[in-house]
Amino acid sequence: MLDLTGKVAFVAGAGSVADGWGNGKSTAVLMARQGAKVFGVDINPVALAGTTEVMEKEGHPHWAAQTCDMTSSEQVKAAVDACLAKFGRIDILVNNIGGSVPGDPVSLTEEAWDAQFDMNLKTAFLGCKHVLPVMERQFETDGRGGAIVNISSIAHMSHQVGGRVMVAYATAKAGLMAFSRSTAIAYVKKGIRVNTVVVGMIHTPLVEHRLAKQLGVSEQELVAKRNALIPMGRMGQAFDVANAVVYLASDEASYVTATQIVVDGGVTAAR
Repeated sequence: MLDLTGKVAFVAGAGSVADGWGNGKSTAVLMARQGAKVFGVDINPVALAGTTEVMEKEGHPHWAAQTCDMTSSEQVKAAVDACLAKFGRIDILVNNIGGSVPGDPVSLTEEAWDAQFDMNLKTAFLGCKHVLPVMERQFETDGRGGAIVNISSIAHMSHQVGGRVMVAYATAKAGLMAFSRSTAIAYVKKGIRVNTVVVGMIHTPLVEHRLAKQLGVSEQELVAKRNALIPMGRMGQAFDVANAVVYLASDEASYVTATQIVVDGGVTAAR
């Protein structure tokens, strides 16, 4: 089940900001465990090095990594070319770049608005822009196109997370949903599937590393507060996200496109 042997995965945002498991790191490692050859990119070389350390420790021979700013078309193209030079094809693309800043239309600066769209939406656009032609050629050659999984957030449904208004983040993630569906239908006849994993509150290193500092609370207080907001009584783990990504990327999901899996412990339904 969910065997990725023979597939090549290009994972954007494959590092983790601190020790522990972020969504991208978990996805990259899980795909390697399932037999895929994995090419990981991240803007942070230190974060990417942490994933490399795990890959080497677990003995995954088909792993390659490259620093890449996914908001730069030139850097994305260079990374895609490097993946093709290393592994010869790309069967799976995971667009896992994102980040939020609080603010409403008045308090948010224009620069912050633009940066949020670059990070949360343009990165997926550029990943698809440079990988879709590769998958299309593969489909014409051997009948195997590919699968794209974009990572969105429940913020586009609830528009507030923990009482904070994040208008740019919510709007960009809503745009990512529309982008995924539109791209899926545009390429459905070309052997390419496009789906989205919609992520709720996950206990990744970002919780302690960034969010607690942003909110000015202790790590323990923030974890307890976030756990209390979730019907299941706890935040998810990064591998909960990775499991959903691997399913959508696998042949078991061959009839699934233009849709989404919500991984949120019941938060959006309860609201």
